[in-house]
Amino acid sequence: MKKLLAIFILLFSTSLPQENQPYPPIDLISIPTSGTLPKGTYSIETLLTNNGGVLPKFLIGITENFTLGFSYGFQNFIGTDEIEKNKSYPEFNLKYRVYEESERFPAILIGFDTQGKGDYDETNERYDQKAVGLYLVASRNWNALGNLGFHIGINKNFMEGKDKDLNLFFGIDKEINRSFSLLAEYNFARNDDEIQDTNGIDLREGNGIFNLGIRWSATDNLMLEFNFNDTFKNIKYLDKDVEEPIPFKSRIREIKVVYFEQF
Repeated sequence: MKKLLAIFILLFSTSLPQENQPYPPIDLISIPTSGTLPKGTYSIETLLTNNGGVLPKFLIGITENFTLGFSYGFQNFIGTDEIEKNKSYPEFNLKYRVYEESERFPAILIGFDTQGKGDYDETNERYDQKAVGLYLVASRNWNALGNLGFHIGINKNFMEGKDKDLNLFFGIDKEINRSFSLLAEYNFARNDDEIQDTNGIDLREGNGIFNLGIRWSATDNLMLEFNFNDTFKNIKYLDKDVEEPIPFKSRIREIKVVYFEQF
């Protein structure tokens, strides 16, 4: 993994930048980028995940560098079980790009995102996968037979659980053609690798989370995304009835629908 980080740092320091895309990716699969919505643009995003979960999100570009968003998650929305809301109030997302990408430096953005993934455990006050929380991310793009973007950042979640270590993440997006892009990201999950004496918590035990996805720009205003979370199945499940955490089906398939328009 140290070799991968070294490659990322080398690419940031030696690559030739490309002009920002008209609508840069705001996020990859679960990690943020330095992209923001253009001023006067809004997006309505819906994430369909496991256990009939639905996570709607609304984002709006306040300025060219500042994006504000809100989200509100439900469990068992699809199916026959009773619908459950994650919280009684919405989560929010703030993104402010403090430095534009230049010939020598990547774009730099600071943000705050309180929306985690999966079910919210009120007892332990955390989502199955913690929110990013407060973060700083750098992004660089250039033309390599289509746009190629690299993103690396640090984050700290001081809201969920007992493990509040500083965390690191990075990822890439590669444009195949005007319609399709490939996404890949790795979250070290250093703020979520402690074994907890409770039932029903996802454990990493020092392993990170590797996610893959493909994004399809179906029309000028609609994007569809197919994601595979925890591709290497590093997440384990703690069961009080067994002495050691046991693997479970953690490779979650998700579908994301994004509609965007200008006022």
